[in-house]
Amino acid sequence: MKKTVLVFFTLFIGFQSHSQVLITLLLGDKLNSPNLEFGLEGGINWTNISGMETNDFARKLNLGFYFDIRIKNQWFLYTGVLVKANMGVDKLTDNDLAFLGATIYNDFDDPNQRAEGDYSQKMNYFLIPALAKYKFKNHMYVEAGPQFGLMYKSWVEFEADIDGRDAIIKEYNKEKINKLDAGIMLGMGYTLFEGSGWTLGAKYYYGFVDVYKERAGTKNSSIFLKLNIPIGAGEGAKQKAAEKAAKKKARKEAKENK
Repeated sequence: MKKTVLVFFTLFIGFQSHSQVLITLLLGDKLNSPNLEFGLEGGINWTNISGMETNDFARKLNLGFYFDIRIKNQWFLYTGVLVKANMGVDKLTDNDLAFLGATIYNDFDDPNQRAEGDYSQKMNYFLIPALAKYKFKNHMYVEAGPQFGLMYKSWVEFEADIDGRDAIIKEYNKEKINKLDAGIMLGMGYTLFEGSGWTLGAKYYYGFVDVYKERAGTKNSSIFLKLNIPIGAGEGAKQKAAEKAAKKKARKEAKENK
């Protein structure tokens, strides 16, 4: 038990994500029980920041771990941490760049010409949901609740194609952004393999905290498509089914021997 708590604490405070995923894979089967499901969550999200001149959604990947905790009957608490989660917005305009105080780069061959390329705001977060989840008997579910975020890295990125080669320049702007984020999340999904396997889901998040310290109305929003993979739960389910079949067989043999 102490070892499990230590692992969870280590994951939660944000050590390297690769180490976290490895520990999850190693200890997932020990954390799963009839009232607790533990595993990996990964997927893709489309993210935006309101209050900016641009409204181009950025596409990002995310990865983390989750806990699905039974509260009562078909009610669950869904939580965990996306340890590799990204937010932001693509195709910043000149007005956006001026607000951010970001550099506009000139052409490398002709300094009098502006370099062709795209500017984007990128932010790395630890995202922590705390969702009330209801599972229907047809293996569908709905969920809703708050999500909290801790920003640990952010930058304006300029990406250009120079003679067939990708060129990327990062200008860090962590000091302009609020570290903490919080908002509301709504989601729904379906659990495969008769409710005992992988889960496919979709979530929508809208933040209540301004992203930028100096501009009101700049809120994070994101649409997530996710895949949940329980670690070790499949073997536990098989064992439980085998034990149930063995007890049934024993009762049948006992009746026949009377």
